[in-house]
Amino acid sequence: MSQGLPPPRVILGIETSCDETAAAVVVDGREVRSNVISSQVALHRAHGGVVPELAARGQMTAITTILEAALDEAGVTSADLDAIAVTHGPGLAGSLLVGVNLAKTLALAWRLPLIPVNHLEAHVYANWLEQPDPDAVRPEFPSVALLVSGGHSALLLIESHGSATLLGQTIDDAAGEAFDKGARLLGLGYPGGPAIQREAESGNRDAVPLPRAWLDGSLDFSFSGLKTSLLRHAQPWRLPDSPRDLPPGTVFPPHHPPVFRDGFPVADFAASFEEAIVDVLATKTMWALERTEARSLVIAGGVAANRALRDRLAQQVASRFGADGPTVSWPDLSYCTDNAAMVAGLARHRSPLTGESAWSLDAYPNMAFGESRSVR
Repeated sequence: MSQGLPPPRVILGIETSCDETAAAVVVDGREVRSNVISSQVALHRAHGGVVPELAARGQMTAITTILEAALDEAGVTSADLDAIAVTHGPGLAGSLLVGVNLAKTLALAWRLPLIPVNHLEAHVYANWLEQPDPDAVRPEFPSVALLVSGGHSALLLIESHGSATLLGQTIDDAAGEAFDKGARLLGLGYPGGPAIQREAESGNRDAVPLPRAWLDGSLDFSFSGLKTSLLRHAQPWRLPDSPRDLPPGTVFPPHHPPVFRDGFPVADFAASFEEAIVDVLATKTMWALERTEARSLVIAGGVAANRALRDRLAQQVASRFGADGPTVSWPDLSYCTDNAAMVAGLARHRSPLTGESAWSLDAYPNMAFGESRSVR
């Protein structure tokens, strides 16, 4: 780890932790000069979820084009950059390696320091990027962070950009994963969060008695039982017949959604399922605020785009704490899902690597929040 280097100002960020391929240029940790993302949603929708091997293949094809677009949009060249930042965990192993290996190659070729970034911490930091909305609130420390995405659900106390305490986390499925699998059970397609949100708009949130896992008042989460309950309540229904004859060479057969009986109230099931998830997330976040002296609440991750969750938290904080209570904020929707701007922004507050430390950087699919590894 290099010592004595001034904080880098102009940083190129690279993000390939799952199925998105992203690159961005951020100045001084806040000013987003470019934020280019290549989505694979259409590719994975056919399979009902992300297929890791297909994700990595698509990223290898797209990464060079995305990198060039990010530099062009920002109006910079390699000579203008002070450092390169890259997500090196957690995530899908093959996908992470695409970004890490590109970042190492660029750092060596352009003689720039390399900054490894924890994907989970980057999601939280998205709240401190400059937002398109001029009225957006800049969170103050200490801050409670609700991190909710496809692979992670956690509550954290953020004392500074370099200090955080884990208050609670999922003990099985993440909220985003529950949305994806719930949508799959209901035949609503992928990605599940937006699909359930759309369907729930016309449904009755109290129609289906789905359970909540309170876990004796802890700040941990559990959503696996909720998915099982949704499956049981949604019966009787049947799965479609599996195709017997697939084209030669088919490695990843397409997903076939379930077939429901006539008149099945999909909207009511979607609304009740969304309500069960939002209820637990919002209630435990209120508990976290009550047990800390946080001056702000930030919501991060893909599920932060859920309108019901944002509205519930804003309403409950205002009702419980009043005008002098914690502020509530979430990133612009373009920074909720995986992106490279959050990676480059957080990198401003991390130590650069040079020499052998940079060349030895590896990918760590199971990295925990607050963890960073720089050498094999």
